[in-house]
Amino acid sequence: MLIAFLESDRIEAGCDEVGRGCLCGPVVAAAVILPADFSNEFVNDSKKLTKINREHLVSEIKSAAIDWAIAEASVEEIDQINILHASFLAMTRAVQQLSIKPQHLLIDGNRFKSNLDIPYNCIIQGDGKFTSIAAASILAKVYRDELMERYAEKYPGYGWEKNAGYATKLHRDGIRQLGLTPIHRRSFRHLPEQLDFNF
Repeated sequence: MLIAFLESDRIEAGCDEVGRGCLCGPVVAAAVILPADFSNEFVNDSKKLTKINREHLVSEIKSAAIDWAIAEASVEEIDQINILHASFLAMTRAVQQLSIKPQHLLIDGNRFKSNLDIPYNCIIQGDGKFTSIAAASILAKVYRDELMERYAEKYPGYGWEKNAGYATKLHRDGIRQLGLTPIHRRSFRHLPEQLDFNF
């Protein structure tokens, strides 16, 4: 079982992002405030769960949560400010969209930067330690996977319905054959042998 909270006498929001290592699409973050008595043995780091399990947990997390929000940072923003700062931006936006202001944030990872006036702790591999961060990782992952499945219908040939935009062989073969799409991150190196394409 994961840890329910860092301190029990305050409103904590768990925050996580997905899509940081993808070659295309936005980076997506979620923020989740769970009640102190929330318990579900299946809630864990989204990467450790099957697609079906993640999808089943989404509705339970949303219905049980005191509050939750999902936000994006666009491809254009990723290219302008880099993926690290775009990840911070997406998490900041998710927190800002909460209707209840948390008193403390639990951030997955070892760094965070924001203009929020909310104290926080960065927790390495936090999505495998704290329930609220794990819940945020599940919401963000399912949201982004579904988004990339819709993009796959618009831009077939890259396998995004399977790889969600990560640098798999199928995705890179699609880039070699078809070039880049408007949602590819121009600041990323897409292929080992080439740095840029036109679309």
